[in-house]
Amino acid sequence: MDEPSAAPPCDFCAIAAHTAPADIRYQDDDLIVFRNRLRWVPLMLLVAPCAHLDQVEFWRSPLFARAASLAVEIGETQAPGGYRIVSNFGEDALQTQEHGHLHVIGGANLGLYVDFPGKGGWQGMYEPPR
Repeated sequence: MDEPSAAPPCDFCAIAAHTAPADIRYQDDDLIVFRNRLRWVPLMLLVAPCAHLDQVEFWRSPLFARAASLAVEIGETQAPGGYRIVSNFGEDALQTQEHGHLHVIGGANLGLYVDFPGKGGWQGMYEPPR
């Protein structure tokens, strides 16, 4: 008979347990911050609970306020020119990890949130402030 696996339930749980490699920038008993393996912009950090919570559970938890405050602190200190805090919910939003988390992105001009359809994209529909 096979013994039950003690492996963490997901990649982010493994990172929090230090059984998977990651560039960890902060960790306490409840929250972990690590660099996203994607490198689209200079600052791409993830703020996640150490315990496994899905995205909705995380947002509804008492821990979320601390995570949001930590994300703002990271954005203010590491991307003083501007940053975004983003969460994806579901397949249409391109959520790839079930473990709840916040993205803190910045360090470059992030552009608009989505591409507008039509010739020229967003140009002519919206002029960003300068």
